[in-house]
Amino acid sequence: MWALRISFIICVCMQCITDAQGAFDSTRQKNKNRLAVDTSNILTINRILIVGNKITRDFIIERELTLKTGDTVSTQALTLIIEKDKSKLLNTRLFNTVNMRPLDYGNGYADLFIEVSERWYTFPVPIVELADRNFNEWWQNYNHDFRRLNYGLKLYQYNFRGRNETMLLTAKFGFTKVFKLSYRMPYLDKKRKQGLILDLNYDERKNLAFQTLGNILEFARTENNLRTTRGASLTYTYRNSFYHFHGFSIEYTKNTVSDSLISLNPEYLGNNALRSQQFTTLGYQYIYENRDFVSYPLKGSFLSAALRYQGVFAKDDINRSDMNITYARYLSLGKNYYLSNYSSAYLSMQDQLPYANYSALGYNRQFVRGYEVYLIEGPQFAFNKTTFKKQIFSHVFSLGGRLEQFQEVPLTIYAKTYADFGYVWNYPGYVNGRLLTDKLINGVGFGLDFVSSHDATMRLEYSFNGEGEQGFFFHLKKEF
Repeated sequence: MWALRISFIICVCMQCITDAQGAFDSTRQKNKNRLAVDTSNILTINRILIVGNKITRDFIIERELTLKTGDTVSTQALTLIIEKDKSKLLNTRLFNTVNMRPLDYGNGYADLFIEVSERWYTFPVPIVELADRNFNEWWQNYNHDFRRLNYGLKLYQYNFRGRNETMLLTAKFGFTKVFKLSYRMPYLDKKRKQGLILDLNYDERKNLAFQTLGNILEFARTENNLRTTRGASLTYTYRNSFYHFHGFSIEYTKNTVSDSLISLNPEYLGNNALRSQQFTTLGYQYIYENRDFVSYPLKGSFLSAALRYQGVFAKDDINRSDMNITYARYLSLGKNYYLSNYSSAYLSMQDQLPYANYSALGYNRQFVRGYEVYLIEGPQFAFNKTTFKKQIFSHVFSLGGRLEQFQEVPLTIYAKTYADFGYVWNYPGYVNGRLLTDKLINGVGFGLDFVSSHDATMRLEYSFNGEGEQGFFFHLKKEF
C-alpha cells in the first residue's frame, strides 16, 4: 500500500516537474527567438530615468529591470523586455500603475523612462473575521454563529523605509487571542539577492477544534484557555535571478493544553499524560514565479517545492519529514478567454502522529471545490484544479479625491466554469475521517470572479461535488 501511495505521489510530482521544465524550456526558447533579431538597429541605454517614486528607493525598481546603463539592445527586443519588466514591477505589489518607454535621441543612444504610481503603504485594518477555515464552513457547519468572530487590529506597513520591507503587527481577540509580529527584509546585501524574514507569535484559544467527526471539525468552548501556542521562526531568502527564489527556515513551536482538552480527546497530543508539546522545524522552499500578475494571474507559470523536517533535537516531541510540490499553468486563449490548471501533491513519511499535528486537505487554497465545508485528513494527498473563464466586464472608475492612490478603482469581472478532483489516503486506524478518504473526490461548478485594485478579489461559486451535494460558496481570495 505504501509503495502504491508513494508511486502515485511521485507520478504527480514528476508531472508537475515535467510541465514546469517544459514551461522553462519554452520561455528560454522564446527569449532566444526574441533576441535573434535584426541587429542593424541597436540602441545603447544611456540613462535610466525614474519618476513618481516618492517613497520607493530607485534601487528597488532597478532590481527588477533586465537592462542596465550601458547595455545594448535591439529595438525589437527592447519592446518585449519592457513588457516583461512592467509585469515584474507590478508584481512587487508596490505600484498601482507602471509606464515604461525608451526616449531615443539619436546616434544609437536612448534613455529608459519609467513612471510609477505608488500604492498606499500603511493600512491600520480593523479585524472582524471568521474563526473558521472559510465563510462556507461558518455558514453551513456552525449556523453562521456571530459568536465565532474574531476582532482586533492589524497594522500593515508595506514598503517600509522605501526598501520593499514589510512589517505586520496583529492583535486579535474574540474567538481566539493572537499577538503576532512579522518583519520581512527582502534585500540585505548590495547585490539585492539575500534577505531575512522574522516571525513571532503568541496564540490563546478558549474555543478549539478538538476532534473531527465525519470530516467536520468539532469545537469545544470554555471560559479557560484550552491551548496556548508560542512560536518563532527565522527564514533566510536568496533570489539568484528574477524568477527563482529560495528560502531556508528554522522554526520553534510550543503547544500547552488544558486538562479539559485532553479529557475531550486523549489523543490530541498523542498521549493523555502529555500537557505540552514542543518541536523545532527545519525547512527549505524553492519557488519559480513567472506569472503576469501575481494577485490574479492570467498568463505564465508557477512552481513551488517545499521540504520540511520536524524533530531536529532529541527533546522534540514529534518527528516528521514531509514534502509538498505545487505547479500552476495559466494560458491566454485569445478574445478574453483564459485557461488555468493547478496541481499539488503532499507526502508525509510519518503515519503515526498526534491529532493536533495531522495534515489535511482543506486548509488555505488546498481543497477540491465543492468540499469547502470538509476537512479531509491524511498523511498523503494529491489534487488538481482546472478553470476556464472569460472576461465579461472591465472598467476603471474615477472617484476623484485628494489621495492619488485611490482616485481610480479598476473592476474586472470573469465568468468561469471549473472541474477539480483529488485523493486523500487515510491515517492507519483513524475512523473519524474515513467518509472522504481512500477514494477519488471530485467537484464541478460555475461562478463569477470580481477583481479590483490592491489585490482585492471576490469569488462567487456554485459547486456540485461527488457526494451528490451542491451549494453556493463565497471566497475573498484568488483561487490559485
